[in-house]
Amino acid sequence: MIDWNRYNAAVFRASTERLKGIDALDPILLDDLVGIEEQKRRLVENTEAFLAGKGAQNVLLWGSRGTGKSSLVKALLNAYASQGLRIVEFYKEDLRHLPEFLDEIRGEPWRFILFLDDLTFAEEENTYSYLKSAMEGSIEAPPENLRVYATSNRRHLVPEYQWENAGTRIGEVGEIHYSDAVEEKIALADRFGLWLSFYSPDERAYLQIVEHYFREENVDKETLRKAALDFARERAARSGRTARQFWESYRNDPAIVDSSG
Repeated sequence: MIDWNRYNAAVFRASTERLKGIDALDPILLDDLVGIEEQKRRLVENTEAFLAGKGAQNVLLWGSRGTGKSSLVKALLNAYASQGLRIVEFYKEDLRHLPEFLDEIRGEPWRFILFLDDLTFAEEENTYSYLKSAMEGSIEAPPENLRVYATSNRRHLVPEYQWENAGTRIGEVGEIHYSDAVEEKIALADRFGLWLSFYSPDERAYLQIVEHYFREENVDKETLRKAALDFARERAARSGRTARQFWESYRNDPAIVDSSG
């Protein structure tokens, strides 16, 4: 049993089949995340409603890699742990242990986010059935003090193949009737009441994120921008994660800005 007065977060360890309290948390703050203001606002509103015991949704944060989905959830903990927020991370292969976890936290005074990072189910995997029960219950209602926040690169969490749509048909008034295979997959994502979409930033937005990280550095702005764009091109990725990696590289070696080009 975790001492939630001591730990603000825990992760499920398959080797011991129990939760492990986390001592070293990612220190990222909400103010560190720029370029995703609307997603941040909506997630904060939902989390504050959850903490206040009001209507709050399970949340699916989906979209391009490196755009701040996971960081946003981690930053929530740093912002609201003092108000009773706790986060527990599960990996998809361990979801069969969810019922025991739900029993453990049911009735606790804390408000728990079940964090599922980079969640995607292959066609043959069926552990998502445990996740459905955690969000909507079965014969037993889900815990009132739990919400699920999942991140994924896929909108429906599971692969969708063209052949699965072979049974899709259009009704007389234009309504779409999906095949059973597609319906089963969409049903999982439908259990998330709030969907937040994340997209790779354009060049202007990427540079704004870079400049945010460098706001206290005395560097030439044009030189900084050129170095940041070169860094992104080398990685074939322009995202918030790339901007942060560029900042961390600069702290290790300031010459990457001065010597660019």
